[in-house]
Amino acid sequence: MQRRIAVMALGGAALLWSCGCSVKPPGDLETRTVQWTKHHVTVGDRDVHNPVPDTSMNVDAGKQVFGYYCVVCHGRDGQNTGVPFAASLSPPIPSLASREVQSYSDGQLKWIIEHGIAPSGMPAAKGTLSDDEMWQAVDYIRHLPPAGSLGEPQVYSGNTDNESGR
Repeated sequence: MQRRIAVMALGGAALLWSCGCSVKPPGDLETRTVQWTKHHVTVGDRDVHNPVPDTSMNVDAGKQVFGYYCVVCHGRDGQNTGVPFAASLSPPIPSLASREVQSYSDGQLKWIIEHGIAPSGMPAAKGTLSDDEMWQAVDYIRHLPPAGSLGEPQVYSGNTDNESGR
């Protein structure tokens, strides 16, 4: 009797596993529902405004922060240029220039940087970056260069020098 139950349980588990092998990409309704949920429920600080002025000095400072902490996953241009694993992760690493990412408020982008996104692999920067550094990174994300214009991250080209010059 126990063997029969164990065989049925294993068979059921195998059936469930095989059903997930041919999962289709989400449709328009599912995509819009997930985006709405992320923007209105999951990601906090929607109405928080960036206290760091949007100046070229702060954008450059944000580029330095980004170059030190973010390029390995997001590429030098924030659009995954030269990042070999960006599309193969689940979920894939989004281009920070995409309409979806750019539609987040400054407060939401800072919240994502500060808290990370589990289980996506996006680490939390709380305790690593100061509030000003996170806000400056948001300023840089708002002013990303054209895709591919900065080349690939040095870590993938064999150069071990730091991207930011730190």
